[in-house]
Amino acid sequence: MKYINRDMEKLISELTKEYACILVTGPRQVGKSTMLEHIDGKRARVTLDDLQERALAKQDPEMFLKLHKPPILIDEVQYAPELFSYIKIAIDKGAEAGSFWLTGSQSYKLMSLSQESLAGRIAILNLTSLSQHEIFQNGDLTPFTVSLDDLQTRIENSPEAGVDEIYKRIWNGSLPGLISGKYTNRDVYYSSYLQTYISRDVKEEISLKDDLKFIDFIRAVACRVGQELNVHSIAVDADVSDDTAKRWLGLLEKSEIIFYLHPYSNNLLKKIVKMPKIYFFDTGLVCYLTKYSSPEILQNGSLNGAILENYIVSEIRKSYLNCGKELYLYYYRDKLQREIDLVLESDGTLYPIEIKKSSNPTLSMIKNFEILKKSSLNVGNGAVICLKDNLSALNAENLIIPVRCI
Repeated sequence: MKYINRDMEKLISELTKEYACILVTGPRQVGKSTMLEHIDGKRARVTLDDLQERALAKQDPEMFLKLHKPPILIDEVQYAPELFSYIKIAIDKGAEAGSFWLTGSQSYKLMSLSQESLAGRIAILNLTSLSQHEIFQNGDLTPFTVSLDDLQTRIENSPEAGVDEIYKRIWNGSLPGLISGKYTNRDVYYSSYLQTYISRDVKEEISLKDDLKFIDFIRAVACRVGQELNVHSIAVDADVSDDTAKRWLGLLEKSEIIFYLHPYSNNLLKKIVKMPKIYFFDTGLVCYLTKYSSPEILQNGSLNGAILENYIVSEIRKSYLNCGKELYLYYYRDKLQREIDLVLESDGTLYPIEIKKSSNPTLSMIKNFEILKKSSLNVGNGAVICLKDNLSALNAENLIIPVRCI
């Protein structure tokens, strides 16, 4: 199996020289420990998926750290939060930079635990599935912006990708196990992924009597990617109570199977909707759950636009996460049903973006961009991200960006 270089490697190598402890969070099977072992193959590693090691870490964390001396890589550290206090003690006693590398697949839980115990002593990074940039190794990594100079560099380094190729990428997903060729049976891989997730993460958090019920629930969520969150609608489709649906959605978010895009709000913009929109970390998983059996069927399916949107939002998100940068990305919708798919905020300026399953966008698609001028922030260039082959423009203020360019 060929190792796929990760964009975050350089950042981790730099931070290891400064911080005694680095925590890398992210969903299961996105390559957290593989990446860290690639950076430092000589470092000892212990995983808390091993029940014996987990029991020792929970019951006697001091002895655990005596047995596993730094520099050490500890996988799935969320299973033993008791370790954090003892790692803090080791750091306060002078543990060297790079002593502790930690990974975990429940970012919210881990971030709160680490910030309570290790505030100011730990660097926290989030690794998700492979990005287009990592898969195709096209040029230097930069966070996505609506900058003509930046986009021209991106397009020069991006391989050609027509509509068929883009939907192939979306359907294939971005999990390293499949993209690297280690596993070739896609259906078996995603089925196993869900079963592992349920047995190791879900049942650790909730009492679950019926695995199939939870998979039906995830499928009901997958059918709503790119839509505003409607807990009751999901609950009805999954045949569970609203309270159960809320609790299970919280678990999906905590384990980073899903993430939310929140609405942009400003005190000068009135009648704005309040609910976030739902996205999955991996479009291949969405396609598996929604039963699209090939890229061609997906391309012509009823969810083709929504899953394309999920792909674009997740790729923009990855470009910031992999640089260790904060992402301020929103959507806009008001009670008059005026909508802007994405609003990127950077340095006090708003950049409106539409996402279209079209190769020939028109000015009518950006008519709602004007709404943002009522906000208290500056409004910069806008863009339509679409299936056009080449970088272009609708006018002097609005670019046309190919999907392969993100």
